[in-house]
Amino acid sequence: MKMPNMTDFQALADAQRRNLEAMAAANRVAMEGAQAVARRNMELMQQTMAEMSEAMRGLTAMDGNPATKAAQQAELMKANYERAVASMKELADLIQKSNGEALEVLNRRFAEALEEMQALVKKEG
Repeated sequence: MKMPNMTDFQALADAQRRNLEAMAAANRVAMEGAQAVARRNMELMQQTMAEMSEAMRGLTAMDGNPATKAAQQAELMKANYERAVASMKELADLIQKSNGEALEVLNRRFAEALEEMQALVKKEG
């Protein structure tokens, strides 16, 4: 199988530059996504800590029999568990969205690069 003679080095250099630009853009999108996830995670942690502090104050101030306190503690644990699951899902969705956006940048450039290579081969052929 004979390889075509490609003499358009400027076109190859331009294609490589666009590849590097796409990689940088994908990296930027991924980094922005990671920062958004970290920010949201911090917000969720602060919110959870505030809610837990308030709940603990409420439980310690409450008078009543041990069975009532145990039932309220169980309800508090259930609510906290449900919020934790919802928070994890929200963070997972943010990560998935960010990864999808970064991958989209790379896929778009890959398709463009294939078209460029086909054009170069046709031009040289």
